Amino acid sequence: MVNPTMNRIDLTRPNAPTFAAFGPHPVGVETLHLTNPEQPDVASAQAPGAVYDRPLTVELWYPSHAQTGTLQPYETLLRDGHTMASLHGSARRDASPISGDFPLIILSHGYPGNRYLMSHLGEKLASRGYVVASIDHTDSTYADKRALASTLVNRPKDTAFVRAALAHRADTSRSAIIGYSMGGYGALISAGAGISNTALSAEYAPPPALWQAYRSPDVDPGLKAVIAIGPWGRHYDLWDAEGLAKASVPMMILAGSQDHVSGYDTGMRRIYAEATGVERHLLTFVNAGHNAAAPIPAPQESWAPSEHLEFVPFEHYADPVWDSVVMNNIAQHAAVAFLDRHVKGLADREDYLSGSFEGFAPGTEVGLTWERKLP
Repeated sequence: MVNPTMNRIDLTRPNAPTFAAFGPHPVGVETLHLTNPEQPDVASAQAPGAVYDRPLTVELWYPSHAQTGTLQPYETLLRDGHTMASLHGSARRDASPISGDFPLIILSHGYPGNRYLMSHLGEKLASRGYVVASIDHTDSTYADKRALASTLVNRPKDTAFVRAALAHRADTSRSAIIGYSMGGYGALISAGAGISNTALSAEYAPPPALWQAYRSPDVDPGLKAVIAIGPWGRHYDLWDAEGLAKASVPMMILAGSQDHVSGYDTGMRRIYAEATGVERHLLTFVNAGHNAAAPIPAPQESWAPSEHLEFVPFEHYADPVWDSVVMNNIAQHAAVAFLDRHVKGLADREDYLSGSFEGFAPGTEVGLTWERKLP
């Protein structure tokens, strides 16, 4: 039996940095079922030009009135696509939202992932005055993982559609994307980073007609910042220096120095170096792997082997070196400081972005490096 005190996605360590703590707003949550009509059917197209109505499930966290709604667990699938897990947080289901022009933050998971993989960010950011939409990217979840080509085409399209669909629920003229792994790829495309000509003919490439537009992607004027955690692509020459120089939105990259999926020196450090047109930050978890910062702590149910995976599901969430709650709290702090500065325009957050580890208790910055470059 699973202990209900386990599987918490809302933990804050006593020595966590300043902005990892919950903010002043109670948090509500609801599940939305959206449909983006007439989208390219990349995964199952029987003929060129085939389209379908693309379903997207979205978890929405928002500032709410206290003691409204009900406290319920999040019921979700694990990485194996078969085992259920119950996650516990602080948000109240279908709570009454408070009025206000709160900026929109979109969470975009990895390949595969789901809308709860970064739920720790959903709750914490909503408590600090953001509306947070976490997408189940069709063809890219634990339940329905399909060809990579669908993910490459649809990540930027999904986030753009959700941003427009939620204009009545949040201030989409002030928005940001937080993407992990393949979600980081989508965030960088949305920020204007154009794919390389080499990528168009790569083994993993979608049909050129569906991907060509990402050579010079359009940037929504309401997109004010992106946070890319373990962003995938540069290691495989999906971008080059010319394409990354086209990025036009401030970015923060969170990376593990031992990430062998996205590549540290060959991938994320190159993104940081080559996105020369914008302010960018590189926050490195020394000796962490690809699971740095983004995933929730491994649910108790994931500790057991699964006949549906060649590895224990635990390995999808946990890092071999770093504690997940420590990394989550650091990511929450960095995200709040960065988004408050670039999305809300709070000038006093600049002190927290200088690389001096403002807001960290003495000694708790050990194992981290924080670098910054200006355009």
